[in-house]
Amino acid sequence: MSQAVDPERPTEAPEAVDAVVADDATTSALEQAALWRRLPWLIGGALSLLLGVIGIFLPLLPTTPFVLLAAFCFARGSARCEAWLLAHPRFGPMVVQWRARRAVPLRAKQLAWGMMALSSAISWAVMPVLPWLPAVCCLAVGLWLWRLPTA
Repeated sequence: MSQAVDPERPTEAPEAVDAVVADDATTSALEQAALWRRLPWLIGGALSLLLGVIGIFLPLLPTTPFVLLAAFCFARGSARCEAWLLAHPRFGPMVVQWRARRAVPLRAKQLAWGMMALSSAISWAVMPVLPWLPAVCCLAVGLWLWRLPTA
């Protein structure tokens, strides 16, 4: 028995079907991978996410790069952890925007620039040797961040 096509209901685009199939293939490949291959990625993702959460409260530790690193690690270690991170109300949108357009939210850029300026000033005052080195590193990261699209 053939099914009638409902003109009110749009059919799925071939790209969407390909994306679902690719996602299923990735999930299947991750499930079949040996634990010893996935475990380092899971540990790396968990540590990165932990550092990102700590970075919310500590001004010298960035949050966004660690969350993006956690998503990278979870994509290679656990489809379930990656799905959880992508669905998270706080961290998910930043990962999705980064993957879609390599875009960083304006608020994250502003906080990063402010924290880098503050930490550079503190290190200039405190470090006895090469006090300018953190400022140069922060300047390089700040310029790179400036060039990224804003989400």
